Amino acid sequence: MSNIGLIIEERPRQVGNFMVGRLLPFYGKRMVGPFIFIDHMGPVAMNDHENVDIGPHPHIGLSTLTYLFEGSIMHRDSLGTAVEITPGAVNWMTAGKGIVHSERSPEWLRTVDKHMHGLQIWVALPKDFEEMEPAFHHIEAKALPRWEADGARYKLIAGEVLGHRSPVPVYSRLYLLEISCDVDHEVRFADGLFGEAGLYILHGEVHAEGEVFGPRRILVAKDASRCGFRMAAGTSVYLFGGEPFPEERFIYWNFVATSQQKLDTAKERWRQLDFPMVPGEHDPIPLPLERFNQK
Repeated sequence: MSNIGLIIEERPRQVGNFMVGRLLPFYGKRMVGPFIFIDHMGPVAMNDHENVDIGPHPHIGLSTLTYLFEGSIMHRDSLGTAVEITPGAVNWMTAGKGIVHSERSPEWLRTVDKHMHGLQIWVALPKDFEEMEPAFHHIEAKALPRWEADGARYKLIAGEVLGHRSPVPVYSRLYLLEISCDVDHEVRFADGLFGEAGLYILHGEVHAEGEVFGPRRILVAKDASRCGFRMAAGTSVYLFGGEPFPEERFIYWNFVATSQQKLDTAKERWRQLDFPMVPGEHDPIPLPLERFNQK
């Protein structure tokens, strides 16, 4: 990506019983546009007695986007939703004023060897929407816009860019675009991109500004309107970003808010288990110690 302003490397983090690569938030860059949290899950092989088991936990002030490359996760939430997330589909859960969900290996996979690989993303809500009623949408892989150009494949996972719009119901101007190629491919945007832009390299090589960048890192542009890069054959990247918000965002554990007071209220609500709960589940994750911070 031309005009690179920052390079963010993955850092290992434990989420429940699962190790991930944390990309955002980063101490040098808390958000890219409205994107406030990105975890790279896997790739990991699990045996017949290893499973994803992230018990019921709350969110406020954000939408979560789960996108799998491999494996399967059973999503259950306090709205009564029970959906199995499969590769290529999009789970879009909007917390608003408060939602609780769990993420587990589905029953049919719990006693067999399995693999898991994907992205877990949080998109902060605009101030006018942070107290909205919670909502959930599942978008099948075939519903996402796809096109090809110069030997590369494009898939718009969320938002709007290059004249295409994803059916994922976002609440601010943003984009999350998958680009993959089997041959060397030059990426240029005639009209530029809006807001802020980041490029996550999943695998392969990206050439920009006379340097070669490998996987598991984000390149953040100084100026999204002047983005450009060359992808080596066999590379897959995720271009994301959008309009930043005028207000600061505070983050604690699974909560995102425009004020510390809203975070403190959410903490007390969860201590008292004063959130709607996931039907049939009785192992909520306790509130972490106060020194916990997303970095």
